[in-house]
Amino acid sequence: MALTILTDTRIRDDKDGPTLAQPVRPGARDLREAGAIRPHRHSYAQLTWARAGVMRVTAAGSSWIVPPERAIWIAPGIEHTVANLGPAQMRVLCVHPSRALFAGEECVAVAVSPLLREAMLALGQCEDEDRRAALLADLVLDELARSRTRPLRVPMPRDKRLQALCQVLLDAPGTEATLAELATRAGASERTMARLFDKELGMGFAQWRQQVRLAHAAPLIARGLPLARVAQELGYASQSAFSAMFKKTFGEPPSRFFARQTA
Repeated sequence: MALTILTDTRIRDDKDGPTLAQPVRPGARDLREAGAIRPHRHSYAQLTWARAGVMRVTAAGSSWIVPPERAIWIAPGIEHTVANLGPAQMRVLCVHPSRALFAGEECVAVAVSPLLREAMLALGQCEDEDRRAALLADLVLDELARSRTRPLRVPMPRDKRLQALCQVLLDAPGTEATLAELATRAGASERTMARLFDKELGMGFAQWRQQVRLAHAAPLIARGLPLARVAQELGYASQSAFSAMFKKTFGEPPSRFFARQTA
């Protein structure tokens, strides 16, 4: 998938960031095609989510797939990249360090409950100095503190060759290409790539690809695709094989997991 590199100073520029007087400031951008914002960092914390569509946040050596029912909290000072995987309604909350949550964390996955979603949307429609904005900001922060969830996290490598290989799987998780085939495309041997997976990611190729596929399952299920179709698109032999792997990883079948996340 070709990504157009985007910039948006309304969201990224620290001069427009939160202050002590206004510790939570929303940002928004509706995107009509796949794209990405260059690696950058802020002096404040940022919550990234998608009102519609799917985002991919890469930071602190990991990548997260972010469907509408989830968001990623990025701590102050952490370099990150945000990509939209097709048309998306990108929304962010910029939070002053004095009100930052999850002390000591770099990135945290949170579940976007109906209350949190509506509060964030309402905050985005308020005037900067509106008293209602202050009340909504407090509600958003309180709900966020209660919303930490299990991440669909995919660790990312530093080696350029392994990065190229991993990017192929991130862009096309259902590919059936073998490690040998992908290694050749990245300009290295299968043995070298296998060693790099163990050294840099702490897991083998098959396990990492499984993590990628499970992470991509979230937006597909959120779109209402039947589990059999999700399994097919992600390269599983059957729905039962996909469900079994999901339950092994998260402790419950996908239907129950996502019903609980959005309840």
